[in-house]
Amino acid sequence: MINFRELKLLKHFTVAKCWPIILVLSLNGCNDSVNLVQLCNENEEICNEFGHDSWCKTQRIEVALARINVKNNNLDADKYTLLVAYEGYIKCMSLASQIQHIKLKEKTTLRKNNLLKAKVNLSLLAEKSVNSKHPHLLYYHWSRNSNELALQEFLKLEGTPILENSTAQLHLATYYIKRDSKKTLGLLYRALELHQPGTELSTEIVQTLVTIFTKKRQYKQAYIWLRIYQLLQDKPNEMIETSLSSYQQVNTLDADFLDKVAKATLAKIEAGQFVSPSY
Repeated sequence: MINFRELKLLKHFTVAKCWPIILVLSLNGCNDSVNLVQLCNENEEICNEFGHDSWCKTQRIEVALARINVKNNNLDADKYTLLVAYEGYIKCMSLASQIQHIKLKEKTTLRKNNLLKAKVNLSLLAEKSVNSKHPHLLYYHWSRNSNELALQEFLKLEGTPILENSTAQLHLATYYIKRDSKKTLGLLYRALELHQPGTELSTEIVQTLVTIFTKKRQYKQAYIWLRIYQLLQDKPNEMIETSLSSYQQVNTLDADFLDKVAKATLAKIEAGQFVSPSY
């Protein structure tokens, strides 16, 4: 099985070294963009939660934006986003904190302090949200903490309108993947159908499709979804490209044709026009 999670262990993001920068980001996938500088002027304590460092800036921004959303709206869906944002920052900073500075030892200390603060804040937020009935948080507490009561409550919601969104369909697929592969495939396709234009497409959906089709030895489909995964990267990943070449050579695939199919499929997904194929 391809271990996609290792393909993006750590990135050094080329963002300016301080917050006063012009970054236009969008909250909750809305069309109305917001200026990060203005947000941070209004929420200095949140934006200064972590000591500024040259690593994990994108993850730090995601935490800040999620915290601002929670502060302004106090919605459980935003709390779930914040939990996931903290996890992303912790994953990135866990690696960055291992880098030893010979001349600037305070940098190493800063990163370790940032990592500890993130872990503490994640733990506090998880504890406060443990009794929530929101499906995203029910899934979170089951998947992270093996909370079986949360799982039972989550599964009771299957088939109801509250789970008719891309994230919830992926969560259901994650539960069923070891129990019903056909149902899992349908849920993943439904997650893609429900993808909202202008929002970030979950690469986990695409990763899982690659894994399923590889196990089923349906290599054309595996190639298409792996190419889509490659297209979703910030820049081409050599390991993914090597895997694509291997698929093509071993199975004598028409790579040019399948690449066109992948691009067209991704365009439909991002435009909110994807329709589940027969399976």
